[in-house]
Amino acid sequence: MKSDSNNKLILVVDDEPDAVELIGYNLKEANFRVITAENGETALQKTRQQTPNLIVLDVSLPTIDGMEVCKMLRKSETTADIPIIMVTAKTGEIDRVLGLELGADDYLTKPFSPRELVLRIKNLLKRRLPSNRKTEVLRFDGLTIDIPRHTVRTGKRKVDLTPTEFKLLALLAERKGRVQTRERLLQDVWEYNSLVDTRTVDTHMRRLREKLAGAARYLNTVRGIGYRFLEE
Repeated sequence: MKSDSNNKLILVVDDEPDAVELIGYNLKEANFRVITAENGETALQKTRQQTPNLIVLDVSLPTIDGMEVCKMLRKSETTADIPIIMVTAKTGEIDRVLGLELGADDYLTKPFSPRELVLRIKNLLKRRLPSNRKTEVLRFDGLTIDIPRHTVRTGKRKVDLTPTEFKLLALLAERKGRVQTRERLLQDVWEYNSLVDTRTVDTHMRRLREKLAGAARYLNTVRGIGYRFLEE
C-alpha cells in the first residue's frame, strides 16, 4: 500500500553503511526515493545535481562535517529552503542547539526508531502551508508574508526562510495578538504530539528574528509562556 510520500526524493548522508542501509530500507518502504552520500563533499555535489526534497544529515562525516554542510546549504540560494533533519550520536544539548541554529529543521539522536524518522520526514514535508487560506498575503508595515508563494519580504528585501521558519512566522502572524504557548507551537508547526524539548521553538525564534532584522519587532516574547505577533 502506497503512502502519502508521493515518491519524494530523500538524500541520506552517513558514513556508516549499516545506518544508510537501515534508513534507506525504511524510506523506500514508505514510498520515498532515496539517494545516499558517505561524506560531506559528496552530499553537497548530489544536492546541487538532484535537488532532494529533504536531507537526512549525519553530523560526524569525513571531509566536511554535517554542521558545515548544513551551514553551506543554508547560505546557497538554490538549497537554502531544503528541509534538513540532522542525526548524531552525540547527546549534548550544545550539539542539538548548534545544529538548529545553523538551520536544521529537526534533530534526532542515535539510536532512534526508523519509524520515528519516517514520521518526522513526513511531518516536515507537510510543513508547507496550504494555499487555500482566507488571507493569502499578510501585509504589515515593512513586512509581507505571501503564503501561496512561500515568500517573505521586509520592505523590498527577500528573506530566505526554511520551511519551518516560514510556517512559524505565518502561524504567529495569522494569530496576531494571541499568545501561542511553546507547546502549542510544537504541535501546530512541528506536529509533535509527544513532549519534545520546547527550546526547539526558542532556537527557531532566535534565527527567525535574526533574519527579519528590523521586522523582528513584531515577534513578542511572553516570558514563561511563549510568543505572539504584535501588530503595530
